[in-house]
Amino acid sequence: MPDWSKDFAVVASSLDIPAVFNQILPDHGLHWPDWLSVQALLSRLPRPGQEGFAPRAQVTEEGRVQTQFSSCPQFFPAGYTPLVPGAPGLRELCFSAFAILHGGQTRTPVFVVQRLNRASLIKAREVSRTDRFYADARLPLAERAELSDYAGSGYSRGHMAPAADMPTPEAMAQSFSLANMVPQNQRHNAGAWSRIEDDTRKYVMRARGDVFVFTGPYYGHRNEPAAAGRVAVPSHLFKVVYDATEKRAWVHWHWNSDETLAGPPIAYAEFVRRTGLQLLPTD
Repeated sequence: MPDWSKDFAVVASSLDIPAVFNQILPDHGLHWPDWLSVQALLSRLPRPGQEGFAPRAQVTEEGRVQTQFSSCPQFFPAGYTPLVPGAPGLRELCFSAFAILHGGQTRTPVFVVQRLNRASLIKAREVSRTDRFYADARLPLAERAELSDYAGSGYSRGHMAPAADMPTPEAMAQSFSLANMVPQNQRHNAGAWSRIEDDTRKYVMRARGDVFVFTGPYYGHRNEPAAAGRVAVPSHLFKVVYDATEKRAWVHWHWNSDETLAGPPIAYAEFVRRTGLQLLPTD
């Protein structure tokens, strides 16, 4: 982390500026916005202890990557970290409420994983949405999406870890990192995919324990660029839902299209066959 950001973090964390502001002007109907909270601002700096960019994942001789996520193993069921096909520029990113394996070639996530439960979703109901998108400074310029990549593209900046799942203002701010986005068909994002996200939350609220959710893009033979030509547009989106208590999983598999309807899920084994992504423990 640069020296100036360390100093800023120390000073900012010692002050509760929003609380002071709200005490001074309570009678004027003015309140400090969540997106300007200390936590939200600090979330845009490199994480403490990090120097430079997130390290690249190491590809084995077999062309596979056994991910590590040593800084945030809590997001993975039974401590199992996924085995994925090798690709250029794979980097692991940890956030406060989710983790990302990011692909530098597509400038999108390979997957985003969350650990959800009833308590975390109840907290999320009290957090205001920020809508402050930003490029992630932990990724090199050549490997990350920028705001300009989506401007005028006709695609939504589609959250993989949904903003509505975020249990704290810090997590909410972090969810608007472009590392958590893919170019998504606007009608699909607001329609069939939104219903899948809602249905997943409803299931988590009924579940007896933790539910792990992996969300990401699939490209197949398609590599259509967005308007700026830097961020790849996926042909499909997936959402793997794994109930750790019941030890059962299912996968929502959608075309990234305005004609997609919310159909029945596919089996996890079929998902692995299609993508080569081994996201869950085998036991």
